[in-house]
Amino acid sequence: MAKRAEIVLDHEEREVLERWVRRPKSSQALAFRCRIVLAAAEGRSSTQIAAELGCNLSTVGRWRGRFAQRRLDGLHDEPRPGKPRSISDAEVERVIVKTLEEQPVDATHWSTRSMAAATGMSQSAISRIWRAFGLKPHRTETFKLSPDPQFVDKVRDIVGLYLNPPEAAVVLCIDEKSQIQALDRSAPVLPLMPGVPERRTHDYVRHGTTNLYAALDVAS
Repeated sequence: MAKRAEIVLDHEEREVLERWVRRPKSSQALAFRCRIVLAAAEGRSSTQIAAELGCNLSTVGRWRGRFAQRRLDGLHDEPRPGKPRSISDAEVERVIVKTLEEQPVDATHWSTRSMAAATGMSQSAISRIWRAFGLKPHRTETFKLSPDPQFVDKVRDIVGLYLNPPEAAVVLCIDEKSQIQALDRSAPVLPLMPGVPERRTHDYVRHGTTNLYAALDVAS
């Protein structure tokens, strides 16, 4: 049986490992490897660690050995064949942390230009890092919280109706869009032609408003 790698951490290594575990934006794989090393440093056997973390014994042995040989660098994935990287893991981490936890002084969101200026990297490098980690600082989405104390019960009733409608029943989802302006152009639209896009007048004529109602059969 191969002798297990003994793990002894200095203060700086322990701080880095604990920070990687706590940071919500760390990759799950890296955080998991850090937990293995921290548990090993507490004197636990590989069998105990595997049972506590729910992984294979060979997985624990692999990352214990990698850390014992290469320390913190050993917890990252092996480099792939090809051109050597010009940006280190620390630089990538700095961009990710800055994107998620900081805000530019003169704007509400980071752009590739402002992040490149703040980090000293090129815009293309920032773009590649953001794309690799699925970061899109320019995009925002909205949400709404309901103050209705019975909101959850109502949602369950409606969703349950869609998932399990009464026998031989038709379930319709009805929605409306009111106060739609009925507009018409002041001149006929000129059609698309080779080399010329469709053209329409800038001004329009109002014909009042209308309401649109829709009943959608979404359950069948």
